[in-house]
Amino acid sequence: MGYLQPTDYESFGLASDTTDDWITVASALIDSHCRRLSLNPTQYMERLRLTAGSQTVRLTYLPLTPIAPATSPFINIQARYARPRRGQMIYPMQEEIAWAFALPGAWTQMDPSTVDFVPYTGELIFPMNVLGLPYNEVQVTYTAGLSIIPDAVMAACALIVKNAQATPGLNVKSSKIDTMQMQYFSDTLIDSTVQTLLKPWVANRLG
Repeated sequence: MGYLQPTDYESFGLASDTTDDWITVASALIDSHCRRLSLNPTQYMERLRLTAGSQTVRLTYLPLTPIAPATSPFINIQARYARPRRGQMIYPMQEEIAWAFALPGAWTQMDPSTVDFVPYTGELIFPMNVLGLPYNEVQVTYTAGLSIIPDAVMAACALIVKNAQATPGLNVKSSKIDTMQMQYFSDTLIDSTVQTLLKPWVANRLG
């Protein structure tokens, strides 16, 4: 689904007769620039290592948003105390006890309500496990995206279309735009203004 509706074309400087293919391709370029499947609420799964001495990880896609009728963005959270990497043993005695009971490597299903999180930064704070050891690897399935497309994204979509229509290499009279051609000109179409507008939603661990 495009990020700009026909009723909004004129409000963002586009002609009312702008065809849907312009908006579709511009929206696809926005997703590509933001390195995500969609800016709409979408399900993702990530496996992350916790830094030694920290119980916090940061998810890639923001903001964390539940998909109705769910009330939490988390679909599934698992954590485990995997064998630490060299130099990451914080509690040697407790770790030896954990290994004796075959705890390392076993995934523990976690109640999402026990995990603190910040929706707009993607930070998750995990509790200690039953032996008082910190988890060092987590797997999180969650939903993230924009339940309401903000003006900044719609403005970026309109600017990409206007940049495309002003680019001599593109046939603006064509009733259908070739996606590969648009990708070829993506550096020109997604200019510094568009990048600034989209910056809050670029996947934070992927650039």
